[in-house]
Amino acid sequence: MEQKLTLQQKLLQKLSPQQIQVIKLLEIPTMQLEQRIKKELEENPVLELESDNQSGDEGPDMQDQDDNRDVDNEEFTLDDYYEDDEIPTYKLNTNNYSKDDKYIDVPFSVGTSFHESLTEQLSLSDLTERQQQLAEYIIGNIDDDGYLRRDLMSISDDLAFNMNLDVSEEELEEILTVIHDFDPPGVGARDLRECLLLQLDRKEGDDYSLAKTIVKDFFNEFTKKHYDKIKARLELSEEELKTGIDHVLKLNPKPGSSYSNPLNKANQHIVPDFILDNIDGELSLSLNQRNVPELTINETYQEMLKTMSESQKSKKNDKEALLFVKQKIDSAKWFIDAIQQRQTTLLLTMAEIISFQREFFQDGDEARLKPMILKDIAERTNLDISTVSRVSNSKYIQTHFGIYPLKYFFSEGMQKDDGEEVSTREIKKILKECIENEDKRRPLTDEKLAAILKEKSYNIARRTVAKYREQLDIPVARLRKEL
Repeated sequence: MEQKLTLQQKLLQKLSPQQIQVIKLLEIPTMQLEQRIKKELEENPVLELESDNQSGDEGPDMQDQDDNRDVDNEEFTLDDYYEDDEIPTYKLNTNNYSKDDKYIDVPFSVGTSFHESLTEQLSLSDLTERQQQLAEYIIGNIDDDGYLRRDLMSISDDLAFNMNLDVSEEELEEILTVIHDFDPPGVGARDLRECLLLQLDRKEGDDYSLAKTIVKDFFNEFTKKHYDKIKARLELSEEELKTGIDHVLKLNPKPGSSYSNPLNKANQHIVPDFILDNIDGELSLSLNQRNVPELTINETYQEMLKTMSESQKSKKNDKEALLFVKQKIDSAKWFIDAIQQRQTTLLLTMAEIISFQREFFQDGDEARLKPMILKDIAERTNLDISTVSRVSNSKYIQTHFGIYPLKYFFSEGMQKDDGEEVSTREIKKILKECIENEDKRRPLTDEKLAAILKEKSYNIARRTVAKYREQLDIPVARLRKEL
């Protein structure tokens, strides 16, 4: 075999641990930053809260210890780890919020959860011990919307494998019938049709009888809003059909949603990352730092590092301890610097967003939003597009007219017939207004909406109108039709 020696040149770019740490801190919101700092405080004994350090310095015990320290040790300066003339980055932070601000934390009210309510009702029912056990298992399979999404055969198999119980589908059906009588009405249904029928079974009156017939025999036509077919088949007048349909529409399609889950993300309190104040027409931006503690390095470990470094005779254990302390101090410094760099990058990016959208931030008029993409802010801040993306992700700003996610201010643009460039968000607003003011008996199709926008100098194709409508979570014209 012939051997050859070749020289190859490669250009590689690798991120340092400090850069990775900054990137990770940059993309998390304020709420998660608090948890991240707490975790770092638990893992790194060198890192501590500045408030703890100050309170410790003022204590009499610490003063006595300082008096007993050797003068030479106090004057010792260890380069890279302990510099008297170095200003820690945490001291450069400012809490520049108004003293007149009223900041109130609203706690969650914790009540009975949906599944706890079903379990309580089960304890009041007249069932045998075996039936109680089976009912508890079925309730455990009911989702937060109140539906039993799994078929009884699968539940029967689970009971056989996990609990060694031989249960037939018929026996489970009997238990499920008992659960159907629980509150809220419709709980334990296996599909929407059964959910609506369970609710209608508890209603009385001829109007509800018609509603029950519509759901039971014409459910497919009802969901597709083919009201003419229902009207013709049942020989109903316009008013009779409207009354029956209205009764169905007033039912709850998600009975479990009536119970609030404190752990549900939809119910969580939004903590803004930025606070924007409008003081006499002047916009003042600040970071929300009220729950983010300021950090410092524990002096005890710094003294320990100096003592170990001064020691002439170092044993193996001492060298390992010295290396451990150095690593922890380095890690603490990197973390404090990463926090500071995060704050600087956030403020720089948000300041440019406000500068770009200044007209909107003055009064909150959505029509004044300019087309803006990540590249625009990246060029103004001299930051990478990925950095701007991390800043805008999962972050919120509190203004005098509401709280907005940062992604709200980014939108593409298009030109009107007169050459003026407008944001697609403005077009969506006009589209939404047109649909809200339409005749629900004859809703506007996408073609008609495109024609209306064209009259307003927005030359948009029908497929683009359909895309914007879907982004607004608005159904097609046929599904918006009402009697």
